[in-house]
Amino acid sequence: MIREKLKVSTQTLQWKCVESRVYSKRLYYGRFIMSPLMKGQADTIGIAMRRILLGEIEGTCITRAKSEKIPHEYSTIIGIQESIHEILMNLKEVVLRSNLYGTRDASICFKGPGYVTAQDIILPPSVEVIDNTQHIANLTEPINLCIELEIDRKRGYRIKTLNNIQDGSYNIDAVFMPVRNANHSIHSYVNGNEKQEILVLEIWTNGSLTPKEALYEASRNLIDLFIPFLHAEEENLNFENNQHKITLPLFTFHDRLVKDKLRKNKKEMKLKSTFIDQLELPPRIYNCLKKSNIHTLFELLNKTQEDLLKIEHFRAEDLQNILFNFLQIEKHFL
Repeated sequence: MIREKLKVSTQTLQWKCVESRVYSKRLYYGRFIMSPLMKGQADTIGIAMRRILLGEIEGTCITRAKSEKIPHEYSTIIGIQESIHEILMNLKEVVLRSNLYGTRDASICFKGPGYVTAQDIILPPSVEVIDNTQHIANLTEPINLCIELEIDRKRGYRIKTLNNIQDGSYNIDAVFMPVRNANHSIHSYVNGNEKQEILVLEIWTNGSLTPKEALYEASRNLIDLFIPFLHAEEENLNFENNQHKITLPLFTFHDRLVKDKLRKNKKEMKLKSTFIDQLELPPRIYNCLKKSNIHTLFELLNKTQEDLLKIEHFRAEDLQNILFNFLQIEKHFL
């Protein structure tokens, strides 16, 4: 029984992974438990987490293929065993992992005979294939197969349009969701005179994220959705003459944090619960900060100029980019 495996604390919520499996490169499984929860809390958290896991986590997919030699989607080419439609469906099944933002280009250029697999896709540096053995096409004759691809990162799914662009481009149904399935269950028990609950979360992913990473991303997204409600009372206050307006001079992150009223507990909590994703930074700057374990605005503003410039691939002009983006969301910290 799960209750027997877990030492329940009545003081602090605890969670841990109790099972983790890798069935294949494209199927991961994880089971997590959280306790102790009061009656009703497990269902509240479980329902919210399941919806976030299935609908709010971003994934990367191939969204378009282009080849000038293809007359239409349902045509066939001599020397290729599959029809064009079958090739597009195989491209749809390719699982990618990336931190890219916006559309990126990729391509396939293969000379037959031979089997074309996902490892033959020429990808940008920020993208990697999860399963290189994914079949795409079988060339039975010495012909060239050249396909231009577009890769995008979004959430949810996108159904291709019926009308293809007249330049040999074909949209591909894109399922961006890295979480294949998520379930939650509740185990109740009596602790003294109180009825308490244990929440069990089961997560299956496509391999581009581990279940633990998916749980982390879902938790961040859920927190971001509720942050506006935490600030609702302050936003309704009328500050005269903008007395509490924060201005952040260039290259003085650390000093400003110390001297400014951001030291107050409420504002500090906002910074700690606001992730750098909201700054909409270019991918290179974002990746530099993430690799240095800078995840929130509090962690970013607590760094000096010298600290940031020591980060690998970080440039002096990136400081101004960060400042500009911070000023765009500065009103949230008034």
